[in-house]
Amino acid sequence: MTAVRKRSVTIRGHRTSFSLEQPFFDDLQAIATDRGMAVAALVAEIDESRPRDANLSSALRIFVLDHAKKSRSA
Repeated sequence: MTAVRKRSVTIRGHRTSFSLEQPFFDDLQAIATDRGMAVAALVAEIDESRPRDANLSSALRIFVLDHAKKSRSA
């Protein structure tokens, strides 16, 4: 099991942080690269679409999981 690591990004002009296990972060980076965008831009996109009562770290994990599921079924 990999440890959770805290990371910081700047989105919409303010610093925020999230905590993810390395495999989730690796996949998040790969998705951002595939889309031709920075990780911070992808995090901002996910942050904008998440329910306000959802934790950012959880929203990122769900995004990566949903992406993996869609990729498998394609």
